[in-house]
Amino acid sequence: MSVSRRASLGEVRKFYAELMAAASRSADPRLERIFELVPREAFLPPGPWQINVNHRYLQTPSADPIYLYQNSLVALDAAKGINNGEPFLHAAWIGAVAPQAGETICHIGAGTGYYTALLSMLALPGGTVHAFEIEEDLAGRARLHLEPFEIVSVTHGDATQLPLPPSDLIYVNAGVVAPPISWLQALRLNGRMIFPWRPTEKVGIAMLVTRSKLGFQAQPLMPAWFIPCVGASNVDDCTKVPFGHEAWSVRSVRLVGDQLPDETAVAVYRHIWFSTDQLTPSGTAEGETA
Repeated sequence: MSVSRRASLGEVRKFYAELMAAASRSADPRLERIFELVPREAFLPPGPWQINVNHRYLQTPSADPIYLYQNSLVALDAAKGINNGEPFLHAAWIGAVAPQAGETICHIGAGTGYYTALLSMLALPGGTVHAFEIEEDLAGRARLHLEPFEIVSVTHGDATQLPLPPSDLIYVNAGVVAPPISWLQALRLNGRMIFPWRPTEKVGIAMLVTRSKLGFQAQPLMPAWFIPCVGASNVDDCTKVPFGHEAWSVRSVRLVGDQLPDETAVAVYRHIWFSTDQLTPSGTAEGETA
């Protein structure tokens, strides 16, 4: 009779990486490798850890890191509701934005740096990663954790007020009512920005924005709920909010300075608005004639 044995941490991490690669829906073989190589426990407080399920924290039975290799929210600051996010969600986001070698990446809301580290691995060789974290304690811990990742810099501050470098990818991990115009303007041609769009309390959508020669294309991806982004969660500048499933119909983001909101607008803010129309070379709505 064969005797079963407990899987080693290495075996568990390898299977976790396989799960993340599948969740990413990406054919990039690097994704599985980086999820296996970067130890999640190195970016978390000492165990035992607090796992968040349905807004309730449960403590792991011990400090064995094997408990971390599941699709779980792990507390970074339980009192503030700040967690290391769900790996399946981040794997899907990383697959959608497809970071490439040599790219400049901005990670806004970096926490203690776990997903920053993963992004930096995908930017090698030749890339750079600029991490922003508004919580001073978390930024300090991220700076310490990310020391081995030489292409990463960590800034403690409000990324809605600080200048962003010209970027190929902006990866936002805090709920945004409307992205600052400076973030959109920081995107290079073919640059991507992914962020949790929170136009109302009942709407939380991962929104992928891509800058093309025509403007800013938008694609709603999946439900996504994050704590509010300081500096980008003010509803006072909003003059129109989406109703029901309107938010899922967004196909482009327009700058008010370039084009005033029209009947295709589902959400309107001081500097930007969200439209249901695709961008077209003629500038007319898709399906219309000039």
